[in-house]
Amino acid sequence: MSPAASLALIESERGRLLRRRGVNPAPIFASWGIAWLIGFGLCYLAAPGGPSAPLPMWAAAAVLVALCLAAMVVPVVQGVRAGRGVRGPSRTTGAMYGACWALAFLALATVNLTLARGGLDADLTTLLWTGSSLTVAGVLYLAGGMLWQDRAQYLLGVWLLASAVAGVLAGVPGNFLVLSLAGGGGLLALALYYALRRPAGGARP
Repeated sequence: MSPAASLALIESERGRLLRRRGVNPAPIFASWGIAWLIGFGLCYLAAPGGPSAPLPMWAAAAVLVALCLAAMVVPVVQGVRAGRGVRGPSRTTGAMYGACWALAFLALATVNLTLARGGLDADLTTLLWTGSSLTVAGVLYLAGGMLWQDRAQYLLGVWLLASAVAGVLAGVPGNFLVLSLAGGGGLLALALYYALRRPAGGARP
């Protein structure tokens, strides 16, 4: 084979390997964006002081939980597929970053539940959960952006931190609207960005 043909073959095989091993962030952010947009949107409509939609708050919360559980499936499936047969620092780094999410939200849930049992009223408890959850997600996206050298993901982290502050300032039920439109909208915007610019090999979410 000529040098040009050899190079073309190497690039073709490299692209095929990356397509098989790479993680496409667009479906991950799209699934979470839809979950937040619809789930928190329904919470806003059902919350006391909101538009008073004919939907009980428990039903809106159940829809939100179901959508979030469904959204969790997408990164798990992609991570398992991309990590199959991979060894070395990249696999370890990805596993450690994924564990950060579980550990951070486990600690957050423990702290928030303890504070809620200490006598916080309903509105403060709601603001505590939504504001702190959005803050943790923002910080983790900042870390992911630094780790993978991904400016878009880093900017999403900044956006979520700003949204956390805006949600607390908006009070209840305005915080749900902020989470739906700003949080969910930001995730969907990033999904669109990745879908339009995604290289053949994929990218790390």
